This record gives sequence, structure tokens and C-alpha cells, in this order.
Amino acid sequence: MSRSVLVTGGNRGIGLATARALAAQGDKVAVTYRTGEPPEGLFGVRCDITDAESVRRAVEEARIQHGPLQVLVSNAGITRDELLVAMDESDFRAVVETNLLAAVGVVKEVVPDMIKARWGRIVLVSSVSSLAGAPGQTNYAASKAGLIGFGRSLALEVGRRNVTVNIVTPGLIETDMVKEVTGPRRDHLLSQTSLFRAGQPEEVAGVIRFLASDDASYVTAGVIPVTGGLGVGH
Repeated sequence: MSRSVLVTGGNRGIGLATARALAAQGDKVAVTYRTGEPPEGLFGVRCDITDAESVRRAVEEARIQHGPLQVLVSNAGITRDELLVAMDESDFRAVVETNLLAAVGVVKEVVPDMIKARWGRIVLVSSVSSLAGAPGQTNYAASKAGLIGFGRSLALEVGRRNVTVNIVTPGLIETDMVKEVTGPRRDHLLSQTSLFRAGQPEEVAGVIRFLASDDASYVTAGVIPVTGGLGVGH
């Protein structure tokens, strides 16, 4: 069955890999993007996810194109790394507003479609930093940890409507976001993995594709690491 899917931040990295994986199995996929161009072969909607009106327009465009939303992958996010003592308050707020509050806003716009249909899949893209912590990422880790509490609570609210909510926590994945993680810092992170390598966006996409499938019908409120073993024990 072809489903109506929305992937936020779907023009690169994990979001793009996920959008392509779902489209490849026949789903009707819409992706949001803030800058650049929409991915070739996918329905793109320009959207600033921190702006409520922009989100409403994007969700409505996706509905018009593909019908009521059945699957949401909330992936859009930013980093503004700095040690807390030197971090501007604006940078802390911007990361929390984008990674957590904006994700909540997108879910709130989409979840009524799922409740009405009595079926839905929501996947929130968090980070290993949310559980293990990371120096220079107090803002990022806080925002991504917030997604876990939000997702697990939402799962309890919508489960009776056959809507599942799960959270994936990627580790060091080869995306634009980690290009600046080089030298000793990268070597240290790789040494903390069990597989001694970074992951690929497609490896995260495969897990998300499963969570969005009927095969995951009894999986909800889960926090699923895709880390190669980084952060084991958290």
C-alpha cells in the first residue's frame, strides 16, 4: 500500500536517505527543505519549521499532493556547538527551538490525520548525544533529549488510535552535520564504537523504514540506537 509520507529536512543527509528509501518502496513522499533545491524525483515543500504558518502551509501542500499524512519522519535539525560558558543564549535557544519545539509543531499539525484514520507512524530523529552527552553540545543534547520525553509521552496519548511513535538516536553518521568532526575528536568517537567506523545515512534510513512499516506494529515509545555501538549502556 502506498502511503502519504512527510520527511522534514529531507533534502540531504539522513532525511534524504530516508525519503528515497520510502519512495523506493512505493510511498508518496513529500520533503521539507529550508534552503537549496528540492531533491530530484521527490515532492519538495520549502518550509521554515520554526515558523508555525510555514509549517501549516507545508503540511497542507503535502496533503493536497498526496492525501492525509500517514507517516511523519521529523528529521530537521541544526547544531551550534560551543562550550556553555561561551555560548550565546541566542544559539542555545535557536537549537532548542529548531530541534525540539519545531518538531512538536510539525507533529501537532500532522497527528490529527493519523488519529482520524486510526493508523499512523511517527519517527523522531534524535541523537546519541541525547543520552550520552557531548562536550560543546549542551544545547543540542538538551533538544534531542527532549524529543525522547516528548515522543514517549505522545506514544501513550495516541496508541489507542493505532499510531506509533518511536525515536531513533543516530551516532556518528557521514552527513554534512559531522564534516567538522575531524582529527583526534573523530578518532576518539570512532574508538568508542563497536564497529570502528562511521555510519551511512542509508543505515539510519533502513531502521526508520522498518519503524514506519506494518512489521513494527507492536513497536512504540522505543528509543532505537543506530550508533555502531557508540554510547553503549545509555
